[in-house]
Amino acid sequence: MDGRIQTDTAKGGLRVLNRDVIKYIAMFTMLLNHTGHVFLTRGTLLYEILEDIGFFTAPVMCFFMVEGYAYTRSKARYGLRLFLFAALSQLPFTLAFGQRGLNMMYTLFCCFLILVVMERVSSPVLQGGCVLFLILATVNGDWPIVAPLLTFLLCRNGGDRRKQAASFGVAYLLFAVLNTQNYMFGEQGDWTAYAVTHAALSGVGILVAAVVVLVFYNGERAKKGRHFSKWFFYFFYPVHLLVLYWIK
Repeated sequence: MDGRIQTDTAKGGLRVLNRDVIKYIAMFTMLLNHTGHVFLTRGTLLYEILEDIGFFTAPVMCFFMVEGYAYTRSKARYGLRLFLFAALSQLPFTLAFGQRGLNMMYTLFCCFLILVVMERVSSPVLQGGCVLFLILATVNGDWPIVAPLLTFLLCRNGGDRRKQAASFGVAYLLFAVLNTQNYMFGEQGDWTAYAVTHAALSGVGILVAAVVVLVFYNGERAKKGRHFSKWFFYFFYPVHLLVLYWIK
C-alpha cells in the first residue's frame, strides 16, 4: 500500500502554498467554526457562515494525514501522539460545546488506524471488515463517517489526481446527504427544499479544500519553523477550545 498523496512539486504556476500554510489556514477556519458554535445562535446567518467556512478544516487534515503517514519516521509515535491528544482534548471539547460526543482528534486517530489496517492487513475481507468497523467507530465523534471514509479513499487513490478529486466529491455528497437528514428530521424540521439547499451549501468547504490541496499545494513544507508548526497544530486544538470556554 502506497499511501502517498502525489503532487507536482514544480515551482511556479498555481502551486504556491506549502503544507504548513494550508494547515494554518485550516486552523483559522476551524477557529471561526468553533467561535460560531460557542457564541452564536444556531440558525442565524453569521452562525451558518462561520460554520460552513470551518468545514474546510477536516478534509485538509485527512489529506495531510494520508501524506504524513507515508512520510513519518515512526508510525508508532505518530499514532501515540494522536491518541494522547485525543485524550487531552476531550475535556476542553466537552466544556466548549457542552455535549457528550468525542472530539475531532479521536476521529483522526480512527483515521490513522484505517491507514495502519490498509498497510498491514493483506486479506481483502479482513481489511474491509476492519475499515468498516473503524468508520462506524466514529459515529459518536466529530466529523463522523465522512472523515474516515475520505481518509480511506485518499489512501486508496494516492497517486491519481482524478481519483483523489473524486474522493473529495464522494465525501461532499455523503456530507450533504447526512446534513439533509439533520435538517429534515432534526430539531429544525425544515421543509425539504430548504434542507437540501442548505445541506448542499454547507459542504462547499469540502470542495474548497479539494481545490486547495490538489491545485495550489506544492508538495513542500515551510523552510523555517517546522518543529514549532508541528507541535502548534497539535496543541492548538485543545488550547483554543479551553480559551473559547473561558471567554464564554
